[in-house]
Amino acid sequence: MTTRTRIKICGLRDSHMALIAAECGADAIGVVLATGSPRTVTPDEAWEVIGAVPPFVTTVALFQNAKPEVYLERAHDLGFDLGQLHGAEAEPVVRECGPGIIKAIQYNAETVERDLFKWSRLTEVNAVLVDGGTGGTGERADWVHLAEVAARCDHPLILAGGLTPNNVAEAIRVVRPWAVDVSSGVESKKGEKDPGLIAAFCEAVRQADAELVG
Repeated sequence: MTTRTRIKICGLRDSHMALIAAECGADAIGVVLATGSPRTVTPDEAWEVIGAVPPFVTTVALFQNAKPEVYLERAHDLGFDLGQLHGAEAEPVVRECGPGIIKAIQYNAETVERDLFKWSRLTEVNAVLVDGGTGGTGERADWVHLAEVAARCDHPLILAGGLTPNNVAEAIRVVRPWAVDVSSGVESKKGEKDPGLIAAFCEAVRQADAELVG
């Protein structure tokens, strides 16, 4: 268990909100390059967000079932720090895109333990993200069960799905993840981040960490 839970705010669409997230204490800023999301940005928009992020804050670009050549071209052009593969990518694809990969898996009580072990074996994967749904849907995983099987993951574990300022402290106490990832949980309406909710989320994480240490 780390004594500080890292925070990723995902689905940022403009540089102003990215700076607000960083000032509130986000360790990582995510942009969505997968299609079909209300948070999807163009490569040019992603470039503006990534370029605005201050030093020592990690930039993450989210892809879903992208071909390796597309991923690698975007990585070269945009210069993000980590790529998040949020689809049904096969091992050879993940290896080709790596290193510097966050591999996302959708929580399923019957398969999560196997999935955690599977992706822990790949050195190209830097962390495994467990989402309650398909991403940005606000669905929660079974935190108690996830905590029971989390040891199967040798990489840092990132918890996502259904997190809000009101429940993230409970999630941290139960799962003890390396990091938490929020998108819809800090939005005033779908696709629009709320500065107040971002600040409240980051503060709730800090308070949970302080209680665990204390």
